[in-house]
Formats: sequence, structure tokens, C-alpha cells
Amino acid sequence: MPELPEVETVKEKLKPRLINKQIIDVSVYWPNVIANIPVAEFENNLKNQVFIDIKRRGKWLVFELTDYHLLVHLRMEGKFFFKSRTDEKNKHEHVIFRFEDIELRFHDVRKFGKMYLLGKDDLSTAKPLSELGLEPDDDNLTVDYLKDKYKRKNLSIKEALLDQRIITGIGNIYADEILFLSKINPYRKAKDLNSRELKSIIDNTRSVLKQAIIKGGTTIRSYVSLDNKKGEFQNYLLVHGKANLPCSVCGTPIIKEFIGGRGTYYCATCQNKKR
Repeated sequence: MPELPEVETVKEKLKPRLINKQIIDVSVYWPNVIANIPVAEFENNLKNQVFIDIKRRGKWLVFELTDYHLLVHLRMEGKFFFKSRTDEKNKHEHVIFRFEDIELRFHDVRKFGKMYLLGKDDLSTAKPLSELGLEPDDDNLTVDYLKDKYKRKNLSIKEALLDQRIITGIGNIYADEILFLSKINPYRKAKDLNSRELKSIIDNTRSVLKQAIIKGGTTIRSYVSLDNKKGEFQNYLLVHGKANLPCSVCGTPIIKEFIGGRGTYYCATCQNKKR
């Protein structure tokens, strides 16, 4: 968390306020957030850079600057906030981008967020983006693609859906929702799914993520978008977070178990295929 819909929401909130803004100065207060170059180089290279565009790749924000691409992964608790230059610094604000009139501050309570600064020509070939799989709306995401990727996967389909090297952007919350709507037990082996089931996963992945974007993402713990607004898709979740509550389809109590170390919610009746 945040997953694709939350990152997409943050991107859209940032764009109208950042495009064409020039960075006057940058200060990094938690060095571990900068992943690929020394902090001093990061700070120096960003001075006088102008924000040209903001895109998203999987769960990554991709800021296009005059001479670089800045990649940001929010991880568990990362957030961006605009603040006045006179506002006191919060102890959880670890990177501050200063403009003439305002500041953009990266706030991360758990300090898991990461930033990479890449040259303009390095975006498609450098890690971490080069390791990502297809976007959910990519036309190349087909049944044949998943069959090829899953054919040697002895993992559960729940774990396979979380593999960012196959489909990027799906996290724990949306994987549970996708599998429930697809009527697939999360313990099923990815390699054992048939064409109909794989098609259902593709269709429901696109549908669930689209609706979550429309609702501004899902707020279960601490996610808020740039304007401190919570998402609304948690009000439409069918299984995730609903342990022991009746299934909305059949009334069977929703089960919570751990698969690959991740809390997993499902209905044993609606998703009743053998493990």
C-alpha cells in the first residue's frame, strides 16, 4: 500500500501544481530514501530542474525533469504534501523540494519510501522500471501471456498476482478483490488455471483497478492523496478486510488466512475450487 489506484490518484493531484515549476533547492533529511546516487549528488543535480510531466509505472511515480527522471516509490506510508516555506518541518518529512512560492515535502513515517534519479536515456533500461511486467491496461496482457508466465509457477495465484514482474501495480487489497470476482480460490496454483479463469482475472483486474481509480483509491490505514483526502474504494470492497463478515453473494463468513506471508481474504463457498 499504496497500490496502482492510489499512486495514479497522487499523480493526477500533483500534475496541475507541479508542471512547469522550477526547483530552487532540495534538502534530504533521511539519506536512505535516495537509492542509487549519493545524497549530495541528488540534491545538486535537481537544482534548477523544471518539472515537465508526471507519469506512473506500476506503483512508481515517474517525474520527468529537464535533464533527468525522478522515480519515487511511496512504499507503505509515503505521501507528498505542499506546504508554505515558513511552515515548520515535521520530523517525518524526509525530502523537501523548494520552489519560489511553496515547498513539496515527502512525508514517510516508516521510512520505506525510495527515490531514484536517472538520466533521460536510462529510464527504460535501468532498474527498477526495467524489471516491471505489463500494465493492467496493456493490450499485450492476454491469456497467452499469462499462460506463458504462469506455466512454471508453482506458487499460489494470490502470490503470482503480487509478482510485479508479470503484472505491475496489483497489491494485496486488489488481488483479493480480483480473485473473489473471478471465483478463484487464492490457494490455486497459478500454473493450473485454465484459459477461462485467466481471462476472468484479466477482466476483473482492469475493472477493479478502474473503479478504484474513480473512487480515489482505498484508505484502510493511513493513505491520503495530496490534498489530505482519503480514498473511497474501501466502501466498495467485497472481501478484503471483512474477516468473519457474511459474503455479499452467499452469506458464508469471509475467511482470513496468510498466503506467502500476506493476509488473504476469501469466501470458501464462492471460491470453492480445490487447493
